[in-house]
Amino acid sequence: MALITLDETITISMSVKDRHASAAWYETMLGFEALYHADEAGWSEIQTNTAGVTIGLGEHTKPVPGNCVPVFGIADLDTSRQKLEQANVKFDGETDVVEGMVKTATFYDPDGNALMLAEDLTQGS
Repeated sequence: MALITLDETITISMSVKDRHASAAWYETMLGFEALYHADEAGWSEIQTNTAGVTIGLGEHTKPVPGNCVPVFGIADLDTSRQKLEQANVKFDGETDVVEGMVKTATFYDPDGNALMLAEDLTQGS
């Protein structure tokens, strides 16, 4: 049995120079749909053609191509993080919270690959 229970969503986080232009490219080239642009957070999200899988576009002045981080949706980030930390999983700093939007925490697999947990805060808990 798994240590934590993930929900049925995966967001693939990618570093881009211009989120709006990148979202338009994905719409035109691959038929994906822009879900939203959170300009205050420097983040855009697009729906792929696969249920439960989105692409998150994080805006950076100097994007790092190939630096892709799978983001796994989870109902209770705090409890899950605690369980993973007790199992000696390493996290990258504190949990980040964008009030009313999302709570995220980056952690690493044994080879140093970055992964992220994300709790949706838009449903008004």
